[in-house]
Amino acid sequence: MSLLEVDDDVVVRFGGVTAVDHASFTAGTGLVTGLIGPNGAGKTTCFNVISGLLRPAKGTVRFHGRDVTSTPVHRRAKRGMGRTFQRLEAFGSLSVRDNVRAAVDINRGLGGLLTPGHRSQAARVDALLDRVGLTHYAAERADAIPTGTARLLELARCLAADPALLLLDEPSSGLNESETEAFGVLLRELAADGRGVLMVEHDMDLVMSVCDTIHALDFGRVIASGAPAEIRGDAAVQRAYLGKADVGQVA
Repeated sequence: MSLLEVDDDVVVRFGGVTAVDHASFTAGTGLVTGLIGPNGAGKTTCFNVISGLLRPAKGTVRFHGRDVTSTPVHRRAKRGMGRTFQRLEAFGSLSVRDNVRAAVDINRGLGGLLTPGHRSQAARVDALLDRVGLTHYAAERADAIPTGTARLLELARCLAADPALLLLDEPSSGLNESETEAFGVLLRELAADGRGVLMVEHDMDLVMSVCDTIHALDFGRVIASGAPAEIRGDAAVQRAYLGKADVGQVA
């Protein structure tokens, strides 16, 4: 059984437009799974269905084997689902540390527990900042840090709830090459900790280097699923990205 199952042919329509067209895919514990596709392929819409922001017209979302299709967002979060967004939503006037502290405080208010070694909220905040590499930015205002650094702040706040599944929407946007490489290492470490990671990402070098499995979308349909090498050489994926199948390999 997979940690996350999007199945029974999920469909999402906006008026006469079908944004997700009979999509089915999975994400597993201890694995990094990629969800890729051209702009408008339906990737973020799928994330909205998984996290509970959208109710599909058809299909089922299962988390830990339980049907959560009708479960509210906050209950999915309490069950271990965490998400970051394309649009950054940090408290700009607060410091990086205080942004993470707010997430820790909220999690405690929802019944979260401090783990051994994190007997105080301050220790938990420091551990999260260190985990994502933001210790040196702790005192900076959130609206003064680079976009890529703000992405890491979003991740630290998400990790405050200690989620079993991380849904990361364009997490490497704004990172330079060396930062992206370090971020890839972090993703593998988070998966090795026993989490599942599902990410929407356009950086194909990152996707191909860190993902165990990749699902490719085009016009709301899953057109290919498999290991990075399979996806790289898949003709349907090449057509979706490049317009024809004989141009060469993706990325």
